[in-house]
Amino acid sequence: MSEWQFQRDAIRAFRFVRCSFDAASGVAQLVYAFDEGPELVEKITVPGAPFALDDARAEAVERALRLLHLITGVSYYKAAVPPEIRIESYAIDADTAALLTLIYENGLGEFAYRNGLNLHGKIHFPSGSQAIATHVAPTVTAAPVPTLGLREHALVAIGGGKDSLVSIEALRTLGVDQTVTWIGGSQLIAACAQRTGLPTLNIGRALAPQLFEINRQGAYNGHIPVTVLNSAIMVLAALLHGVDQVVFSNERSASYGSLILAPDGSITGEVNHQWSKGWACEQAFGDYVQRYVAADLQYYSLLRPLSELAVARQFAKTDHYDAHFSSCNRNFHILGERPANRWCGVCPKCHFVFLALAPFMPKPRLVGIFGRNLLDDPAQTAGYDGLLEFQDHKPFECVGEGRESRAAMAALAERPEWREDALVERFAREIRPQLDAGELRIEPLLVLDEEHRIPQQLWERLRALLAA
Repeated sequence: MSEWQFQRDAIRAFRFVRCSFDAASGVAQLVYAFDEGPELVEKITVPGAPFALDDARAEAVERALRLLHLITGVSYYKAAVPPEIRIESYAIDADTAALLTLIYENGLGEFAYRNGLNLHGKIHFPSGSQAIATHVAPTVTAAPVPTLGLREHALVAIGGGKDSLVSIEALRTLGVDQTVTWIGGSQLIAACAQRTGLPTLNIGRALAPQLFEINRQGAYNGHIPVTVLNSAIMVLAALLHGVDQVVFSNERSASYGSLILAPDGSITGEVNHQWSKGWACEQAFGDYVQRYVAADLQYYSLLRPLSELAVARQFAKTDHYDAHFSSCNRNFHILGERPANRWCGVCPKCHFVFLALAPFMPKPRLVGIFGRNLLDDPAQTAGYDGLLEFQDHKPFECVGEGRESRAAMAALAERPEWREDALVERFAREIRPQLDAGELRIEPLLVLDEEHRIPQQLWERLRALLAA
């Protein structure tokens, strides 16, 4: 097999070879291949082994494992996007195929756009009579899955930024038992998790080592729907630990993409960098888990009813994490003592988080967090124009809607401590006169939305907390 060479455009099939889980070690193996090439083995390690599972929970773990296998395959499939998909050691039904098609088509939207590909109608997961492995029981059946008697406890995803910290503190206030959970080896996330003072769970993920060589040999590369992939990992972990909630912190702004403009300024389409953080993905994935994996496992985003500005307002209420959090993607691998090491100050995430927090936080505190005033730096003009959707589209990053950025900037333009800063002054002089003043108020953007999967009893208490 050492003779096999990865030739992107010659590959005909992507294969889901098999998956396995060892309860004694807590290690899941997810195996893939292209054509007759070598096996690509990814490993997920869930701490807490050995796991003692009764029959019902063991069956649910197997269902979650297969779902994880199918979703995680996106990391490898994208290297060649071949025309055929084969699932070799189990079969899936039409509902599972529909969920996967939804995730792959939309979750690879930015990837396809950047690589000049059109994946719509091209991704076919074999199901039912199409399935090759018809001798194996399907991943799911039409019969509803049972409740497992999971205990009330939340695995809460932490990413090191402001959003997950708002969720963690809200759940703490509401008395919900929780374990702060993350995947991979980020020092910054580990330090943030430690700062919460709560129990932690750090799940390991090791990609198939050949993937890096394949990339060097000309694979397609680009953004994948990592949030739904991490969600599937955490669903498996929740079942192993016998807990009933997997909680993310995706706000409603995540559902809106970047409008793609033609040279003449007309809109040619929408691409959502953070589709798997959006409502459509949360709804589809969460409903599937309850119907086909475990009936009493709740998957939801605690912040779905909030805009990015509403989240920023909540975060500003405590300074407990000022020296620990970071939403900066570029400097995420660096953990430094000084704020400047946690914020590069030039990426879209830095730009947006600074702007979103500014209306709700004293200026010296905000400048102290970032180590500089981003709104008084003319070199940042182009970056902020993208956020404002002024002569540019919203960046392909997890940032708020253009109307949120415009409302925040308009609020700062009214405040003596901000209005003379270079970018705020330019907004007031050049951009604001072209906008509808009625659409620049922050207050309407802070209203809570009713579209979410938060359990009803929790939502009623959360709503009162967030309104305070």
